[in-house]
Amino acid sequence: MTSSSDRSTAVDVSSSKTYEIRTYGCQMNVHDSERLAGLLEDAGYVRAPGGADGEADVVVFNTCAVRENADNKLYGNLGHLAPKKASRPGMQIAVGGCLAQKDRDTIVKRAPWVDVVFGTHNIGKLPVLLERARVQEEAQVEIAESLEAFPSTLPTRRESAYAAWVSISVGCNNTCTFCIVPALRGKEKDRRPGDILAEIEALVADGVSEITLLGQNVNAYGSDIGDREAFSKLLRACGTIDGLERVRFTSPHPRDFTDDVIAAMAETPNVMPQLHMPLQSGSDTVLKAMRRSYRQERYLGIIDKVRAAIPHAAISTDIIVGFPGETEEDFEQTLHVVREARFAQAFTFQYSKRPGTPAAEMDGQIPKKVVQERYERLVALQEEISWEENRKQVGRTVELMVAEGEGRKDDTTHRLSGRAPDNRLVHFTKPDAEVRPGDVVTVEITYAAPHHLLAEGPVLDVRRTRAGDAWERRTAEKSAQPAGVMLGLPKIGVPEPLPAATGGCGGH
Repeated sequence: MTSSSDRSTAVDVSSSKTYEIRTYGCQMNVHDSERLAGLLEDAGYVRAPGGADGEADVVVFNTCAVRENADNKLYGNLGHLAPKKASRPGMQIAVGGCLAQKDRDTIVKRAPWVDVVFGTHNIGKLPVLLERARVQEEAQVEIAESLEAFPSTLPTRRESAYAAWVSISVGCNNTCTFCIVPALRGKEKDRRPGDILAEIEALVADGVSEITLLGQNVNAYGSDIGDREAFSKLLRACGTIDGLERVRFTSPHPRDFTDDVIAAMAETPNVMPQLHMPLQSGSDTVLKAMRRSYRQERYLGIIDKVRAAIPHAAISTDIIVGFPGETEEDFEQTLHVVREARFAQAFTFQYSKRPGTPAAEMDGQIPKKVVQERYERLVALQEEISWEENRKQVGRTVELMVAEGEGRKDDTTHRLSGRAPDNRLVHFTKPDAEVRPGDVVTVEITYAAPHHLLAEGPVLDVRRTRAGDAWERRTAEKSAQPAGVMLGLPKIGVPEPLPAATGGCGGH
């Protein structure tokens, strides 16, 4: 093991070497990648221009182990880089994340041109390991068995000027039979509330106006520090931070969704009226086989309580179709919950075997054709409900935080895009006044589609914000620096606002 002092003394990138990070999987990996970028820039590397496609001096793969064929995808990408590396002396390749934690030495055996393999617990070692691999001219494999430092304590290169992830815990104490994450990220470890709030205050001072609290099982926060109400207290504390306009969190577990959390959401003005709470299945039989600790009645009871306290809350979920042993009657129970809960959105997944999980060895694996047919029925039902729920928004006046890069057709339609408090995506007519990402506009919703809303009339109000100022500073600094040096424009305006990378790591 390398001492912590190595991080500051062993790395010296004298000429500006470039780096590229490729991220797979859940929001925790996205957050980790921001830290990896910060570490590399701290060590003197500069970000490769967009579209570098393996032309950087260092290419880092931050991997996920819960996706189907994740390993095949990784080795395919590594194979694509092998000839590039052979023709470029000094180029280095590093593999980190959950798949690295799981496969360890296998990666170097299958792809001997890889220079560094590091795990989920020691991302802070990447610059040192790259330097050690260069000096010793051999692959460095270092997988820590327990967390060395919370990701949020490491340097960062945030993708957004005005919105940020804040990690409140890592690891998970659940034992869901479809998920390998607890084995790779370990038991839950909580950060001290004072450290979390200090980080949020520092982010707000830097111009951030929206934060997303992040944890594998975010509302179990407190179990490690012995306070069952720690999460609701943290939400309320966020409400006292001046300049923090929006607070979100992902992903909670129904087992830990207590009344004090609902009260904190309802009574804290900057906690947004939005909830993403994974269902996975509506069948009590399947939930038991999944080793989920709640049942249909409990889940729908939470939804009812949230809606009673926060009438306009938008609720989204994750659902797995075709879990081993799922009968048609079980699947009908899932459709029943979808009809009752009326989710604004559902992220639906066809069950597929994840190596290393108990479910992969279960009897009753469902034929692909059956899974596909059920999946299509579920998607059709949810699409219908999403559209109906969105049509209810027409005529409402809402405040949007202006986003960057979320409206794919904005340039051709002369629109901008933003997120409503309930996290719905709204495309709106570009006003005459200058509007920057991070600013806030007030609009009236005029049209609804299943996955977005339109505000086709004139913008009712534009509020310039400190977050918009932060975006403007970053943009100016970027244009004044050589390519790759500054923090670069975010690919999306807010940290991945939808839990699209769930179903494994985030799908708890």
